[in-house]
Amino acid sequence: MRVKRGVAAHAKHKKILNKTKGMQHYRRRSYRLGKQGVIKALSYSYRDRRNRKRDLRSLWITRINNASRELGVPYSQLIAGMKAKNINLDRKVLADLAVNNPEAFKKIVNTVKEK
Repeated sequence: MRVKRGVAAHAKHKKILNKTKGMQHYRRRSYRLGKQGVIKALSYSYRDRRNRKRDLRSLWITRINNASRELGVPYSQLIAGMKAKNINLDRKVLADLAVNNPEAFKKIVNTVKEK
């Protein structure tokens, strides 16, 4: 007896077309183009989850550099001084201090400035 695949194929197509919500024109309506769009969108989302980390780190470094230069210490000297003085704060926390708690950031910079 032969197997008719209509129900399974319809379910498979429906699954892909539900993922094309928000796409335009034939990517939304056509299974073939929709499948291509979904594959591309998933690959972009995978790639950009990694790129987001890179972008945020560069933003933190920029914020730290701007705040520390106002206090007379460039970023590279600040980080080197922190390592020498055993101050273990990551860049995310440092950037947050620079923006939201400038007094604490100033204390850290002054600690690094002291020889």
